[in-house]
Amino acid sequence: MEIKLHKPGPFSTIQDLGRLDFLSSGVPQSGVMDTTSARLANAALGNTHTAAVIEFTYAQAEIEILSDMLLAYAGHAAVLIHGEQMLPANRPLALRKGSRLRLVPDGSGCRTYLAAPGGWDVPEIMGSRSTYLPAAIGGQEGRLLQAGDVLRASTWESKHRSLFKHLLDRKRSYSSWALKPMWNTAEGTQVIRVLRGPESHWFTIESQQQYFSSTFMIDRNSNRMGYILQGTALQKAENHEMLSTAVLPGSIQIPGNGQPIILMADCQTTGGYPRIAQVAAVDLPRCGQLKPGDRICFQEISLLEAEKLYLEQEDHFRQMTQAINFKYQTS
Repeated sequence: MEIKLHKPGPFSTIQDLGRLDFLSSGVPQSGVMDTTSARLANAALGNTHTAAVIEFTYAQAEIEILSDMLLAYAGHAAVLIHGEQMLPANRPLALRKGSRLRLVPDGSGCRTYLAAPGGWDVPEIMGSRSTYLPAAIGGQEGRLLQAGDVLRASTWESKHRSLFKHLLDRKRSYSSWALKPMWNTAEGTQVIRVLRGPESHWFTIESQQQYFSSTFMIDRNSNRMGYILQGTALQKAENHEMLSTAVLPGSIQIPGNGQPIILMADCQTTGGYPRIAQVAAVDLPRCGQLKPGDRICFQEISLLEAEKLYLEQEDHFRQMTQAINFKYQTS
């Protein structure tokens, strides 16, 4: 079960949910930017949620199917087969050898995830298959995917073979059922829910009010390490001295110029800028779909609300996984 990339797209890598066991040693988490879309793609194939996927940024990729196989995708691109028919997202796709796929942007978010049975077969490094480009580790030789790369699926279990045959017997290349996304990217300013950070009181009352009432724009220099926000500069009440302290994806720091930075998947593990807020875990995947020029504002919620939203999301994934397992057993 292999595919060949004829055109990889502008920024495509192998990712999973990240390497979480080495943060204390200074190794960044890395992993997918939008965990909900990656988990949806994996769930559609009955994979574990930690299976490796391809993360396409801005789509614009072309793929050849080298052997009969199942695939699934989720996120913000349209996938065309042979340049014509659009294949639906969030469900298994039965693809014959020789099929050609093309990913085109859908104009909303910027990242799309392609899953294969068992995940993509690349070496596990420090407990993860995620690509971390600054250190050239993980994924496909620690680098961006390139034209000519051949990628292999990890498994081809009986449940995958049965579903593949079932779909072809019905003369349909995809299932009649689909998984429901957790959220849809809305037009206009995106509202991101956050909790107040440990150093939020370091800023003037006026700046704290501005932070929760202003609109910010994603700067063009943003990347997988962090999003630089353009907007009202925030002012500290006093010149506090801060030692480097723990940060993680979703931490919102305020450097000396007063412009917030949202740390993302490839962020460092410690930082010396005050943390005015922390993105709620349930909204961090939505941040992963933001692109330069997008506008956002922040809504403060409590820790109790953040926990409730997260548990509701995980309950949704649990029920979805149970339903998928049943579908594969009855296909």
